[in-house]
Amino acid sequence: MTEQSHDLFTGKGAGKMDAIAKGPFASIYPVIARQILDACGVAEGRCIDIGCGPGHLAMALCAASDLTIDALDSSIDMLSIAEQNIREAGFTDRVRTVCGDVHDLPYGDDSVDLIVSRGSLFFWDDRERAFREFYRVLRPGGRTFVGGGFGTAALKAEIAEKMREIDPEWEAKAAGRLARKNTDAVRRDLERAGIPVCEILQDEAGFWIVMRK
Repeated sequence: MTEQSHDLFTGKGAGKMDAIAKGPFASIYPVIARQILDACGVAEGRCIDIGCGPGHLAMALCAASDLTIDALDSSIDMLSIAEQNIREAGFTDRVRTVCGDVHDLPYGDDSVDLIVSRGSLFFWDDRERAFREFYRVLRPGGRTFVGGGFGTAALKAEIAEKMREIDPEWEAKAAGRLARKNTDAVRRDLERAGIPVCEILQDEAGFWIVMRK
């Protein structure tokens, strides 16, 4: 993780991310949670939300399923905010925060039913290593839904309009992360990681990596 990206997820940066998640981005989390459940067919068992940030996707998944969810992040500041959000939402019985590194997940082999992540893969130091970790900890029959998306093209457009006022450069940065060259690089990383069964779901709203074990 670069020094610049580190600043996004610590201190005031963590608070700003939570404010954006509760503001312009608030409407996408229930939509993405539904997309995860529909695409993966996993609605119970153990789930990890990688790079959970302030915890909003984890909470949306909890509300829409019977999953027990670990909201995992490497930033203590993010996890502190996530803990408060989870507590206020009344989800502490099924969502807990975990401090961990995507490149060295604190889970045993074949121990997780579902791995999700929205937006964090753009900040990983070694995607190939992270993908191997995902496959290691997935149970047989497990799935991933990992990538970057905004739910629907309409929601993406709404967010872009709101984010222009907050960060004039946001739209260009988002477009760069979802560009074809980036998804092509992700495909190469998946191949190098030796993931045997996976596909990339892509539309106007973003892309998602679905691994199957």
